[in-house]
Amino acid sequence: MEKTNDLILRMTTSLIVFILLGFAAYLLFAGHNMPGGGFVGGLVTSGAIILLYMAYGEETAKRLFPVHFRKLIPVGLAIAALTGIASFAFNVPFLSHRFGYLTLPVLGKIEWATATLFDIGVYLTVLGVTITIILNVNERE
Repeated sequence: MEKTNDLILRMTTSLIVFILLGFAAYLLFAGHNMPGGGFVGGLVTSGAIILLYMAYGEETAKRLFPVHFRKLIPVGLAIAALTGIASFAFNVPFLSHRFGYLTLPVLGKIEWATATLFDIGVYLTVLGVTITIILNVNERE
């Protein structure tokens, strides 16, 4: 993507991307109890990264996110699949959800859930697919 000279876009992008990434993290980790999850969180993160590409150009965006997004796809699929397959080790149906609580020194009592692991896999897959598609479409134009 070409680098633009739009000062207003660049100034607002910094704030908007910060808000979008925070909201994406909220959606990802709240998704097993409330609306949200890995799919929506991945789309919001993708939107933030594409906004960076549009406002600052490819070099700057790649410096801020030095990730090969195409490689996130198999990693995310593997995490999601292994979450489901791990159910068989405990003799429960595929993708059965389990949860519990951990007590951490600073954070106190927090909930852990297997659905969060599945959501992280979906998040990485959606992020990888979305960014890869958009960047490939841009390269061909």
